[in-house]
Amino acid sequence: MINFDFQLGSPIDYAVMALYFFAVVGFGLYFGKYAGSTKDFFFGGQRFAWWLIAFSSIATTVGSYSFIKYSRVGFEYGISSTQSYLNDWYWMPILILVWLPIIYYQRIQSVPEYFERRFGSAARTTATAFILIYLIGYVGINLLTLGQAMAPLLGWPVFLGAAVACVLVTLYVFAGGQTSVIMTDLVQGIILLVVGLAIFFAGVAHVGGFINFWELLPRSHRFIFSEFNHPDKFSFIGIYVQDGLANTGAFVLMNQGMIMRFLALRSVKDARKMAVCWVLVLAPIAAITVSSGGWVARALVNSGELESTLPPSDAFVRAAEFLCTPGVFGFVLAALMAALMSTADTLINAVSAIFVNDVYKPYFKKEANDKHYLLVARIASLSTAALGLSLVPLFSSGSIYSAHGMFTAAVTPPIVVAIFMGVMWKRFNKPAAMVAMIGGGTLVFLSMFAPFDGYMLKPFSFGMGPDSYKFTRALFGLCASGALGTITAFLTPPQPQEKLLGLVNGTQFEAMRIFKGAEPNRRIGRNAHLDAVEDTTLTAYDDVLAPQSALTRMNAEVGDLVYVCDRRWWFGGLRSVHGRIAGLSPDETAHLSPAAIASAHFKGKTAVYLEKIC
Repeated sequence: MINFDFQLGSPIDYAVMALYFFAVVGFGLYFGKYAGSTKDFFFGGQRFAWWLIAFSSIATTVGSYSFIKYSRVGFEYGISSTQSYLNDWYWMPILILVWLPIIYYQRIQSVPEYFERRFGSAARTTATAFILIYLIGYVGINLLTLGQAMAPLLGWPVFLGAAVACVLVTLYVFAGGQTSVIMTDLVQGIILLVVGLAIFFAGVAHVGGFINFWELLPRSHRFIFSEFNHPDKFSFIGIYVQDGLANTGAFVLMNQGMIMRFLALRSVKDARKMAVCWVLVLAPIAAITVSSGGWVARALVNSGELESTLPPSDAFVRAAEFLCTPGVFGFVLAALMAALMSTADTLINAVSAIFVNDVYKPYFKKEANDKHYLLVARIASLSTAALGLSLVPLFSSGSIYSAHGMFTAAVTPPIVVAIFMGVMWKRFNKPAAMVAMIGGGTLVFLSMFAPFDGYMLKPFSFGMGPDSYKFTRALFGLCASGALGTITAFLTPPQPQEKLLGLVNGTQFEAMRIFKGAEPNRRIGRNAHLDAVEDTTLTAYDDVLAPQSALTRMNAEVGDLVYVCDRRWWFGGLRSVHGRIAGLSPDETAHLSPAAIASAHFKGKTAVYLEKIC
């Protein structure tokens, strides 16, 4: 029998939470109509504006584990719980200037596909295995978090709560793919930021202002960084190498979910805007959002308003319950569930993309129509959810912070090294990539067992004990994989330079030329606004006829790639299509093929703007 004897909150709170679940699932199912092809299912038609994807991505960044994980460490260690979210900025030059142009202009659909183009089919197979393990394991950690969050709320077993959430998320991912993921995460990203900040400011106001709040925190809780190498489970160096180097590197370079989010944007320019907003604006706000529940709970314990025996893992939920009225607390609980859904949906969609592009197509059915692959993608989504759910019992021992740190530190270093060196160093070749991934992965695996762990990890632990190994294993993995790859690269012949064009730093312009199929037009222009878009007898899907006035304003010419979008900014690019200027229109109207207009979801006399891509 399922126990519905609610341990926290009131029936109205749970009614609000249930209503939220149904609303989000219905919202996601509605956007299923935009998933008519695998390009729509995996990349949302590459149509979205940067601001929409930025808010959608912050919901993915603030995973379901984030509120529980960072509120727990915020309760135990204070302000230093934010340091994990402040370690991303130094990856930005590589992401913005190197990685994004390569994957976008080369039309790369998955990270393993990059490995095949750069290093060959064996590297693609190896990368596929690493990334699938990483993503499916990540799904399991997210589902575990929701199960643990529901346990004190509903009295449910952890696995049952994880299973219920798994079913709800899978419903709209199955229906709408990336478009449903983006649109639901947009709403949930805003909700997450609002709720987290509201809890913080409500807590500060409750204790009489910021000065009183600050005084209620222990002195050890007031530092932005933890001690360099103490304690073993939460030291600055351990967090830096695990979160800042390995996990953030994985998030921006190998996390297929984030790669698909970048590729859902309409252009490289918008991808760069989104990355800057995400890292420099939204991520610091998210750091406060996910940690503040723990800070507030600690202040309330020290003021005597919450029990001193409060378990750290319950800090966020108990602080929210104390501060919120019935109904509002239900909305907060909904935000907690939103954190799960907004990460799990991205991961499930990402695994289905890799399965279709890197497993099913190459090894099972190379030639099939797009509808067949779309069906396989949906089936893969269901299977991914089931696999992630099966991992919940495996991750159940220990804290979520520990489980997440252990998993990412063990899996990500070899593949992060291979991608980083592959895009940054022309000398890094196929043997080097294979040795870095397989050799580095083998050494990391051995480091999990005694007596190898002591010999391998102690030199990288900066004087800390065995409790630090779950985190400092990331540094060992990065160094071991990097050393093996570097030595192998110098001992083997380099690849021909002509095979590296568009795939390595310094050849981004070649990638742009390949993308366009002609010399890129890099002249600066402005968007051209037109009152209407009409269909025409054009048969080529991507042909666009534009008036001369529009070409002059954009500083464009026949043959250039353009983006045609509904002028109503609040759609965020949902109604849009890419095309190539095939000639001049006879009037001040843009002319597209009927198929392109249907794909763009233009209805009636739609006012549009044209933006030159290249």
